[in-house]
Amino acid sequence: MVKGLVTPELQLQLEGYGLSLVEVHYYLPDHPSLLQLFSFQHHDVAPGFPALHHFLDHWRREIEATLHSIRLNHRQLIGPQEWRNVATEWLIN
Repeated sequence: MVKGLVTPELQLQLEGYGLSLVEVHYYLPDHPSLLQLFSFQHHDVAPGFPALHHFLDHWRREIEATLHSIRLNHRQLIGPQEWRNVATEWLIN
């Protein structure tokens, strides 16, 4: 690939990453009856989801909140059948 023409997000997609939307429902110790939501999106690899597991390990170690549930939506944006390398380009005026 030509350096500088490929964004980091596209490079991740070409390496098999897809976009994940994660919703984490949790309770804080000082408000145990209030269910709260934290959501984010990031690139991750299905079906193992190593980035999500890394985040959840950090959550369990560092955040004083009880996890209630996690909802995950994942979409592989570019598949092998949708990408092809174009080696030649002709411009006709």
